[in-house]
Amino acid sequence: MSRRNPSRNGKRSTLKDEGMQGDPHAISSSFSSIAVSPRTPKAAHRMGLDDETEDVELRLLGEDERQQAANGLDVEEQSGHSTHSLSNEDKRAMVLLCVLYLIQGVPLGLALGSIPFILREHLSYSQLATFALSGYPYSLKLLWSPIVDSVFFVSIGRRKSWIIPMQIIVGTIMLYLSLNVQVLMDDPSNHVTQLTFLFTSLVFFSATQDIAVDGWALTLLSPESLSYASTCQTIGLNTGFFASFTVFLAFNSEAFATKWGVPHLTLSAYLKFWFVMSYAVSFWLLFFKKEKKEPLSDVDMSIKAVYKTIWTICKLRHVQLLVIMHLFAKVGFAANEAATSLKMVEKGFLREDLAIAVLIDFPFQITGGWLAANWSRGDYPLRPWLFAFWPRIGFAIIATLIVYWFPKPPITMGFFVFLIIHTVVSSFTSTVQFVGISAFHTRISDPLIGGTYMTLLNTFTNLGGTWPKYFVLKGVDMFTVASCKLQDGGSELVVKATECVSDHGKAACAEIGGDCITETDGYYMVSGLCMAFGVAFLVLYIMPTARKLQGLPISAWRVKMSDS
Repeated sequence: MSRRNPSRNGKRSTLKDEGMQGDPHAISSSFSSIAVSPRTPKAAHRMGLDDETEDVELRLLGEDERQQAANGLDVEEQSGHSTHSLSNEDKRAMVLLCVLYLIQGVPLGLALGSIPFILREHLSYSQLATFALSGYPYSLKLLWSPIVDSVFFVSIGRRKSWIIPMQIIVGTIMLYLSLNVQVLMDDPSNHVTQLTFLFTSLVFFSATQDIAVDGWALTLLSPESLSYASTCQTIGLNTGFFASFTVFLAFNSEAFATKWGVPHLTLSAYLKFWFVMSYAVSFWLLFFKKEKKEPLSDVDMSIKAVYKTIWTICKLRHVQLLVIMHLFAKVGFAANEAATSLKMVEKGFLREDLAIAVLIDFPFQITGGWLAANWSRGDYPLRPWLFAFWPRIGFAIIATLIVYWFPKPPITMGFFVFLIIHTVVSSFTSTVQFVGISAFHTRISDPLIGGTYMTLLNTFTNLGGTWPKYFVLKGVDMFTVASCKLQDGGSELVVKATECVSDHGKAACAEIGGDCITETDGYYMVSGLCMAFGVAFLVLYIMPTARKLQGLPISAWRVKMSDS
């Protein structure tokens, strides 16, 4: 193993565009030609957490400083919009990146998508909240990203040293799951902890691979083609996610297979297929793909130094304001994203119909990402992110009303089309926000430490969408009042039920001859609280803070790198 100490000159050449590194959650990314030109202002070398930084922060909104910063970046910004044709080497690199991101997207689609829908029939919302913890590693990978970036085998390659073992481990876990998943899924209420551990492990190793793949994209692609890194990420991650979510849910449904005359796909067979794919790609990388060596330099990029840099970034006042904004920005639609689809399935919406609706939405997400990327260029990259808040909260309100007035199945074709339209337009606002904030992160990240900077910012963005999910699902059960009513002769007895939502709870009630009656559905209470907080936080904090932050000069976001 080697520990990375890259050189300053080398670091500029390999990481100057590292701002393109992305970190998707919910899985969407900036599908665009967001041009990121190499920018290394002198301030990047001298800005630290000293009195000078405090003085700069007091003058950040000054017109003179802003104009000077703009003038200093004119040449680079203009060069970012130049067009060029892709070389054959870049095209091959893009195919490889798409494949690597696709393999990462498969575990995410299972853990965050299809498995919760399959388990909903057997688990309470509190138990689903426990399983939801499996998605946390993808939002916390900043904690170990410096290790991935600094420790490697020189003989194998800086990125391959992590990508190959991570893919092999992911494939091995999938093989284990394929051999035992039937037992686990037949009685999931007694195997929640084991299922959560296994899928948390899958997401953890996929997140670790993502760190290495993001870094490899910076040297696989030529500097002129680096803007396509996010394109590869979007295509790969989204394809893997939707294959494991919508496509799998559809083909896993016996009703869908019978209706369309296609083979029934079991979870065991699906996991075995991706076990083979993970191993095949790993062996191809090991024996047939060489990794370019990166030059060394005098900038201290040891593990300790990178963690120190992360702390330095976090101590910047405007970064702290941005972090607070990220941590609570998604609370307003947290209930909608965590529980609405589960509630619709609970009310009789078929899983395969839900899969079809989301599958139709897939190309619209790609198109929306492209349009939003163009909108995010210029001096106001947060503009689309801010504008999309109101319609996104509005669609969350509509979704809550859809659940409240959901018709008894079978649903009509007209209602199904309405659901598809709502899904497409709602997800478009989500894509616009993701691309807008990604463009802003790309713009402000210091090129010298772009990977660390981007991972830090994306960590808080993703965490803002992850942490509320556990509390939303817990809250649905906590605020729900349900009773098991049964007839005893001519009188009616009411037995308080711990949970009368899952099939397990309903079966327990049925065993004593009763029916589950939900008197108060906690979903509506949690939805109302989330949306009320979301509107208040948007008006009182997000809007004024976002406008202030995007008005800061680029130099304000720079930190000092120590020399060894």
